[in-house]
Amino acid sequence: MIKPFIRLKPVMILMGLSCWLTLSTFAQKVAPSPAEIIALTPEWKGERFPDGRPKVPDDILERMKLVTHEEAWAIMKNANFKHQYAEGWLCINPEGVLVGRAVTAVFMPGRPDVHRVIDSVGHAEGRIKSQNSWPVDRLVKGDVYVGDQFGLHVDGPTIGDNLGNAIFANSGNGIVYNGAIRDIEGLKEIEGFTAFVRSYHPSHHLNNPDGQLNTTLVGINIPTRIGDVMVMPGDVVLGKEGNVSFIPPHLAERVVTTSEIIRLRDMFGHQRLREKTYTAGQIDNRWTDEIEKDFSNWLNQHIDELPVPKAQIQKYLKQRTW
Repeated sequence: MIKPFIRLKPVMILMGLSCWLTLSTFAQKVAPSPAEIIALTPEWKGERFPDGRPKVPDDILERMKLVTHEEAWAIMKNANFKHQYAEGWLCINPEGVLVGRAVTAVFMPGRPDVHRVIDSVGHAEGRIKSQNSWPVDRLVKGDVYVGDQFGLHVDGPTIGDNLGNAIFANSGNGIVYNGAIRDIEGLKEIEGFTAFVRSYHPSHHLNNPDGQLNTTLVGINIPTRIGDVMVMPGDVVLGKEGNVSFIPPHLAERVVTTSEIIRLRDMFGHQRLREKTYTAGQIDNRWTDEIEKDFSNWLNQHIDELPVPKAQIQKYLKQRTW
């Protein structure tokens, strides 16, 4: 017999897989408790939401919009997080950038007996309407809905323009959805709704446990698989250029800061190459003290014009020896 999730020791929680966590959770609730989410995200030492999710600061999220996938990938790989990038998406409003904190959801192929249990537990907790709306109700500004619907296509879409508008109203963001969406023209009309989905189909999902049923929600804010990535609640989503990176919260500031330094050094190097001040060999290799001093002077001269917050540049300059 599976013990109730809340009675498990933290070490057992950390060893569990998403499915195991889910089955345990439904002994009492649809989503883990704050304490259980905290146990699963121990490396985050900062502020958290009431539900336990790591709350990466808003200014880090704003600065994250200029980070490239290459920069994020390299920093996470060096920290031994090697499976944080997902590709192969249909992108809605691809001119935008999707950045926010993950609220996760997992669906499985519909099973009537389990579906009824989950309905009963969810409604007892005060959740209303059908299961596909429950994760949306958890969203707050700055969140990104990250859902795994196991790639279901025909009769699969649980998100159309009505739910899309609700998602955007709650979060101000789009979605990452491992499944199909419908009403694609209506979703494109939501300005700022940059979304990454697997496919589009005009049908809709079937959610009647006494009739046609093809999807069952099995957990909110639990570990979620998206492509080759395990996504945790509170991970920072970076969606741009048709692909998505999922950045562990404790690495978010490192990713942003390192990206900004790289960006500044690239701007300086490219300018000096165009001016023929240095050769490509000098810029491509480790910089000499002379070039480093020139870079520091350049930062001071252009500090109000650069695409990095002035306070961050001043902090960076204080740490430099040139």
